[in-house]
Amino acid sequence: MGEPLTIEERLAYLEERITVLERMAKVSQIITSTLDLRQLLYIIAEVATELTKTEAASIMLLDKNSGDLYFETVTGPKKDEVKRVTVPLEGSIGGWIFTHNEPLIIRNPQDDPRHFQGTDKTTGFLTRSLMGAPLNFRGETIGVIEVINRSVDEAFGDQDLQTLTALAAQAAIAIQNARLLSELQRAYDDLAELDQVKSRFVAIASHELRTPLNVILGYATFLKEDLHGDASEQLEIVLQSALRLRSLIDDMMNLRHMDTGEARAHLEVEAFFVHQLIGDVVREFAATAEAKRLNLGVRRPVPRVEIRADRQKIFLVLANLLSNAIKFTDAGGRVQIASQVHGSEVWVSVRDTGIGIPADKLEKIFDRFYQVEGSLARQYEGIGLGLSIAKGMVELHGGRIWAESVEGLGSSFTFALPLPRDH
Repeated sequence: MGEPLTIEERLAYLEERITVLERMAKVSQIITSTLDLRQLLYIIAEVATELTKTEAASIMLLDKNSGDLYFETVTGPKKDEVKRVTVPLEGSIGGWIFTHNEPLIIRNPQDDPRHFQGTDKTTGFLTRSLMGAPLNFRGETIGVIEVINRSVDEAFGDQDLQTLTALAAQAAIAIQNARLLSELQRAYDDLAELDQVKSRFVAIASHELRTPLNVILGYATFLKEDLHGDASEQLEIVLQSALRLRSLIDDMMNLRHMDTGEARAHLEVEAFFVHQLIGDVVREFAATAEAKRLNLGVRRPVPRVEIRADRQKIFLVLANLLSNAIKFTDAGGRVQIASQVHGSEVWVSVRDTGIGIPADKLEKIFDRFYQVEGSLARQYEGIGLGLSIAKGMVELHGGRIWAESVEGLGSSFTFALPLPRDH
């Protein structure tokens, strides 16, 4: 056993450890405050050189194509020359550290058969001592950090190896964070490109479908006037199918306009009375409700309350809500529209006695293409865009929309729009 440390030696040792911990804490702070990977790794390499009292440090990563290690970061002299060198996994100390996932101290690398001479030959820089540690993240080794040539008389010790291992862990975190960020950015770019492709497809498809569809609707309407009996009924099916297809095209175009901002840019704001709008929507759906034997009515209409909005878009909102209510209410049921002034807003509600919505699905129904029932067991037509479009249209006007429902007893959809300030 050696001689016990004096008080002065103990104090010196503690001061050195405090310095190391402070520098390590600083590195951790830098990692959380910047996303520049090269800057982060260079700082870690410089700190490694400083804390281990060495001439140079390097961080090597695996080239997945060649299977060799390459120098990502180098400090000290000859760093530009070093970066041109690749280090094989077989026949190098760095490769041994990488494949065995263990830290290593080599006091005389020139006598070690694992030492790769290629770096020294390329740079003319003699490696006299070496210490390395693997960069490991969640069980995967992604690189190696090395420091070379101790600049003080004493050899590398356990404290030095602990310091380098801790820095290796920080370097691994920085690299993994950068990779995750890069993957996230690529995924975001792919989604953006896919969204543009989708938008172009919707625009082209809608344009190409409208012309033949209008021809079909025109001829079907014309022929229906001259046909009777079974032929007229068959033609009515064709006409209704064409109208549903046109409605689907309109939904997709409305969605595209909201995504691209065109809907906001083309808002045609005008003043109109809420009760008149409600009356127009009810008249449009009266025949459909009657055919299904539903009781369709207006409860407590707001008398002469005027709002400023794009009438056509608010008509579409109410029409979508009323269409859904009729669709999901069985024969003999009731659908009612109610309106009221609530503070600085006007509220319009569509209530039905239909199938209702499960409580755990209520917040999802305004999502695009979402339908409460399973796609394989759907009993109702539609692709789940109506409520999403209604929500978008209401929000364009600075309003909001929500739903309340009890499964099996019915639903209530309400949208609120701001009243003019002089109301």
